[in-house]
Amino acid sequence: MRISMLSSRDKGTVGRRTSAAVALGAVLALTATACGDDGSGAGGDKGAEGSGKGKIVFWDNNGGIRTAVWKEIIADFEKANPDIDVEYVGIAATEYQSKVDTAIQGGGLPDVGGVTASMLAGFSAQGALEPLDDRLTESSLSGKLNKDMVESLKAAGGGDGTLYSMPTSANNGVLYYRTDLFEKAGLDAPTTWDKFYAAAEKLTDAGKNEFGYTIRGGSGSIAQAFDAMYGQSGITSFWDADKKKTTVNDPKNVEALEKYAALYKKVTPAADVNNDFAKMVAQWDTGTIGMVNHNLGSYQDHVKALGVEKFRGIPQPVGASGKRVQVSNPVDGLGMFKSSKNKEAAWKFIEFATSKEQNSKFNESAGQVPSNTEAANDTWIQKAEPTKLAAQALNDGSTTIVQLPYYLPDWNTVSKSESEPGFQKVLLGDMSAKDFLDGLAEKLNEAQAEWTEQMG
Repeated sequence: MRISMLSSRDKGTVGRRTSAAVALGAVLALTATACGDDGSGAGGDKGAEGSGKGKIVFWDNNGGIRTAVWKEIIADFEKANPDIDVEYVGIAATEYQSKVDTAIQGGGLPDVGGVTASMLAGFSAQGALEPLDDRLTESSLSGKLNKDMVESLKAAGGGDGTLYSMPTSANNGVLYYRTDLFEKAGLDAPTTWDKFYAAAEKLTDAGKNEFGYTIRGGSGSIAQAFDAMYGQSGITSFWDADKKKTTVNDPKNVEALEKYAALYKKVTPAADVNNDFAKMVAQWDTGTIGMVNHNLGSYQDHVKALGVEKFRGIPQPVGASGKRVQVSNPVDGLGMFKSSKNKEAAWKFIEFATSKEQNSKFNESAGQVPSNTEAANDTWIQKAEPTKLAAQALNDGSTTIVQLPYYLPDWNTVSKSESEPGFQKVLLGDMSAKDFLDGLAEKLNEAQAEWTEQMG
């Protein structure tokens, strides 16, 4: 088993992305060339079932963060399947999509890779992923996976209802807060947005380097900003009634983003403008900041840094209506690349990794909700309060989820690399929240129109 970390360049702005992606997939399908058993094909290569033995290559879409648990799962798999060798390649989450896109176009795809809902449409539009519906139906996993997670991945795959990724887990937005600091300040738990803002202000003493909140201004900032926007505005749909225009620049969302962005440097550290999740989480774990928004994945980091007595992780605050509204978080999964020359072995690995024991092991490490319904009953979930509360919030009717358009092939690009610099300008006061959201809405409306035309 070989561990390696790969890097790649970010994608630039692409005009007419949906049409281009579909066209590229067609071209690749027509010009596919033969590739070896090392998973070296490109997006349109058809691959082969193979012998079910030999080597397969697995790309982890959260390398470093999840490397240790994947090494355990791979070791278990190789012990159970001595004729199969898994080469592990860990790729940082911030670099993964561009790395796969480059391989789709130029060759070098693995047999199996992490494929979240947010990546599905772009990869499938380029003809890179193997449909998994029939394999699931005929496997030991049939009827044992969370139906909502399966349906989410089907919906995100490009509109035809095909399953291109086997769900492994569901992540969820969490508000972590320091119970000891709140108790000392006489504050209630930040269960509403009003309590959240009041606590952020009261817990701040910049002169002592104490802050009420840490805001994500670097990579991955937009999803967190969306949660704050829709959570406060109470808007429950990403599109208007005709599904032609996005609601991101609705006046209520503009007002919500203005209020949220105004927290920067007032009750947050100045370094937040450049912080990705790793830096933000590490900063909160130093113990001088009251609250941080992240997801279930950082729970174990907080336990190691603070212990379970000094913090809690609760669902996002509720709005003025008393209802909780939050945006959908990508379901994570494992996809098989169509170019694989050893699909039988690749499927064995996917099936094994999603089995009860291994799925439970992965999600206990990640602190996320298992996709395997048998694993979802394991005792560790009852002991991990944020995971338990997140699952309850999603199932008890108290939460409305705004479904993000992961099906748009250019969703990831528009919502990340094309928008994050603009959000930083909002934080710094160099751009208004309205101008930022109007510009984002224009790109999203164009992408939706192109997608609708392609599907029509």
